[in-house]
Amino acid sequence: MSMGQSSPDPRRPAAASDLSALRGNRLLAALPPAVLRELAPHLRPITLERGRVLFEPGDDVETTHLPAGPAIISLVLVTRDGREVEAASIGREGAAGGIVSAGNKPAFSRAVVQVAGPAMAIATEVLESTKRRHSEISDLFSRYADSLLAQVMQSVLCNALHPVEQRACRWLLSTHDRAESNVIRLTQQSLAEMLGVQRTTVSGVAKALEHRGLIRQHHGHVEILDRDGLEDACCECYRAVEDHFAVLLPEVAED
Repeated sequence: MSMGQSSPDPRRPAAASDLSALRGNRLLAALPPAVLRELAPHLRPITLERGRVLFEPGDDVETTHLPAGPAIISLVLVTRDGREVEAASIGREGAAGGIVSAGNKPAFSRAVVQVAGPAMAIATEVLESTKRRHSEISDLFSRYADSLLAQVMQSVLCNALHPVEQRACRWLLSTHDRAESNVIRLTQQSLAEMLGVQRTTVSGVAKALEHRGLIRQHHGHVEILDRDGLEDACCECYRAVEDHFAVLLPEVAED
């Protein structure tokens, strides 16, 4: 993993007159056009590479990243002996950083890119300044913070009470929601890291799901074959989080 906070690419900002490039992130797309135009000069397109660490526990989060397309950022809790488990994942429906605080507010978790893809990056202080001027963006990000907290709390229940197969199905479904096709760029090792289990455990789960015709494994990829079957094999946690998100953020939720 590459360490340290990332900074926006030195390419020119997204043009304020053309907002289409910004709408790959659904949180940005939900903003009123006037607010989005104000933010546009400060938003820069970047590419998030898998394994890139955006911030570590204790860091002041200076840059906010808003994934687009299939990109996914994981919020990961790390033990003293280096073990990791995912607390929440962030895709094109959200943002990593700049949610509820900025400036000398240390991060509690590690943020690491789990699935590569495009994103928008903005200085957190600029985002916070815009929130203070526009109640619409402040309200939107506050509701997103509530939905992210719900995801974290549901993950606690899921990790404590549900078997690995159901938890793996939940992760696959959430990732499939953000992917642009039925093929997800995902290795067994990365899935094992997110679930906090051994790779051999994930290998057995993947073989069982493949045997039932729900997925097909490729080298570095997983193909979703039976979405409905995968939901049937999942615990209630996936649907609980999705339903809550749809209530809190109907303008951001997938159609």
